[in-house]
Formats: sequence, C-alpha cells, structure tokens
Amino acid sequence: MRIFKEFKEFAIKGNMFDMAIGIIIGVAFNKIVSSLVNDLILPAFSLIIGSVNFQNLTIVLQNEIIDNTGKVVQELVVVKYGNFIQGLFDFFIIAITVFIVIKTFNKLRKKAEDEKDATVSTPKDIELLSEIRDLIKEKK
Repeated sequence: MRIFKEFKEFAIKGNMFDMAIGIIIGVAFNKIVSSLVNDLILPAFSLIIGSVNFQNLTIVLQNEIIDNTGKVVQELVVVKYGNFIQGLFDFFIIAITVFIVIKTFNKLRKKAEDEKDATVSTPKDIELLSEIRDLIKEKK
C-alpha cells in the first residue's frame, strides 16, 4: 500500500523535472510498450476471455446504409472500446515504468544529499559550514 501512496504523491506533487523525465521515458518506451501490449498481453488476455482480437471489439451504434447505386447514404457509427482497452494497458505500463524510474532517481538523490552518509565524500567548505551551523545551534 505504501507504493500506491508514493505513486499518488508523485502524480499529484510531481515537479517539472519529474514530468520531463516521464515524457522522455514515455516517448522512448512507446514502441516497446506497444509491442508488449499488442504481442504479449492482449493475446494472453484475449485467450482468457475467448479468443477475441481487441481491435475488433466494437459496439455498433448506427449501421451503414447503402443505396442501390452503392453510395453510402448513412455512415457506420461504432464505439471501438477494444482500442480503448489496449490504450489503457499501454498507459498503465508506461505509468508504472515512469514511477519506478522516478522512485529510483529520488532514492539516489536523497542518498547523495544525506550529510550522514559516509559513502559520499563531502567537500571541505561544506564541512566547515556544517561545523559553523552546529556551533551556532549550540550557542542558542
């Protein structure tokens, strides 16, 4: 549940840098995600629901009417909800990928900014400023 909370915070409070990374990753992984959804996930899912091609899932709202000459009098109106389902799969895979990358990046950033972490060497001027800050805190 903590991951969902972090994802919610990321989605609501994301800054411009996070958004830029999300856009770049979304564009870069577009073909990979499309292939993953079209070639792996949707065929497996369609096998479960009964050998259905998702792109063929439609609801006909208005049938096409053709006159005797072959001219279309009334256009076919359909709701292509299969394409919508496919788009949802694409979106969720990209969103999860972006979330994982941002979460990893934020962990690395926090580790780099952690003063107490001994693995990252702190420059001398920063150490001196930290000592001055600590001395001022002691006097208060």
